[in-house]
Amino acid sequence: MSSGTTPASPYPLRAWWAQRPPAAGAAVMATGILSVGLHLTGHEVLSRIALVLACAAWLTLAANFVYLLLVERAQWVTRAGTPGALTAVAATTVLGTRFSLLDWAPVAAALLALAALLWPGLLFLVVQHWGRRMPGAVFLGCVATEGLAVLGATLAAATSTPWLAHASLVPFWLGIVLYLIALFRFDLRQVARGSGDHWVAGGALAISALAGAKLLAAGTGMYLWNADDQAVLHDVTVFLLVLDLAWYAVLLAAEIAWPRFRYDVRRWSTVFPLGMTAAATLSVAAAVDLPWLDAPGQALLWVAVAAWLAVAAGAVFQARAGMRSAGTDAGPAALRSTARR
Repeated sequence: MSSGTTPASPYPLRAWWAQRPPAAGAAVMATGILSVGLHLTGHEVLSRIALVLACAAWLTLAANFVYLLLVERAQWVTRAGTPGALTAVAATTVLGTRFSLLDWAPVAAALLALAALLWPGLLFLVVQHWGRRMPGAVFLGCVATEGLAVLGATLAAATSTPWLAHASLVPFWLGIVLYLIALFRFDLRQVARGSGDHWVAGGALAISALAGAKLLAAGTGMYLWNADDQAVLHDVTVFLLVLDLAWYAVLLAAEIAWPRFRYDVRRWSTVFPLGMTAAATLSVAAAVDLPWLDAPGQALLWVAVAAWLAVAAGAVFQARAGMRSAGTDAGPAALRSTARR
């Protein structure tokens, strides 16, 4: 006889994990880009700790991705149509970039191939569901695309592979086009009301600037671009960073004017732009020879680290509460199951 309620799972961890949205991949993106930024500033031990955490989270999310694809296809298709699904591509490229900086070229190349394989299908499914007045996650199309450019250019420089640098120009320019399209679909009211992913409006520009810096750095080592092309790439990269910093100022002012202290998983999509802006500032400083940008870049990095710690603490408290709730509900469910037998 049914009690009229939905039985709870006898496995609290599994029940809690099943509720994780696709956008949880932003946690990998945030942790991975902090690892990159810490590496750029010489904090190698902290960088590698962040890399280990990012890899562990990536492997967990990848296992869940494969499980849903093979066992619960309908749920996978539903999730794949949401903008957050593109965090799978972006997170993979961020990790690949860090591995490339470690000179682990085979691992970076494998992650680039995986991201390139996932990108067109997921982007197609997500774009089909784009509408009007969307949250900041609409910019993830740009982020995932520019992630391919960042990883491709970084790997090209590390392995002296000219064709890969030239190929990376395609997602670089395409990402900018996707940003402009997303901008017209973004609900500007999210700046005051958003739960965290509204920061991707700036983060998408940050990763675009980082991609430009990586392409400039690759060209310097292999003489890939002629003077005209280098000038255009240089100017566009600097312009993207300026726009990103402008967004940063606007979004920070909005956080002060309309405080939103309650934890939300979408807050990882706040940490990622903070870290990406720091990494982009440091990388552009090196690529266009503007050493005075190093100090602001380092300051922005520690802001991102502080934000990561705050959001991680919120995630831990929410996870404990969620599993405790699932475990409490599981007791009556198990007793009902035993009574029916």
